[in-house]
Amino acid sequence: MKIYSGGGDQGKTSLYSGERVAKSHPYLEAGGDVDELNSVIGGIKALLPSDCSHIMPDIHQIQSNLMKIGAYIATTRNSPALDKVPKISEAEIKNLETAIDTLQNDLPQLTGFIVPNGHISAVMTHIARTICRRTERHVVALSLQVGVGEAPKHLRYQLIYLNRLSDYLFTLARYCNHVTGVSEDLWKT
Repeated sequence: MKIYSGGGDQGKTSLYSGERVAKSHPYLEAGGDVDELNSVIGGIKALLPSDCSHIMPDIHQIQSNLMKIGAYIATTRNSPALDKVPKISEAEIKNLETAIDTLQNDLPQLTGFIVPNGHISAVMTHIARTICRRTERHVVALSLQVGVGEAPKHLRYQLIYLNRLSDYLFTLARYCNHVTGVSEDLWKT
């Protein structure tokens, strides 16, 4: 199978549901953010300290869930394909909350705003957190721009998941600094 097809040479591409849209369409803006976030999380996997190997299953599940979100975003709301696209469930949100709580149990009390820095794994995780927040903003914008208005149930779960994911990434950055012995740099006004 060839990687290149030439189909996008004129500035258009196909959505998961088959429609052709401009590469600057809000579907692709949000979907591109999800892809970027997933790629950076892959970088986090490569940089995690050996003391964090128990986190790998969580990271693997997060990447799988981001693939679900990307497929959902790349499917128009009126497409019959939407029913077949895997979606984020409440259980996956709860699993992410449990993972946050588990990491948090090993961390010192947060006493101020943290300046994002420290061990390379923590820095990469903070970058992922900011990409996650941008992704969340673009998914909300997409829902408004394509006339969805009120977020439908499945989109709502995906937005909640992205919101929790940014919390998870913040906590994971703190955890990476903690297990590598790097002290947190608190913002001083």
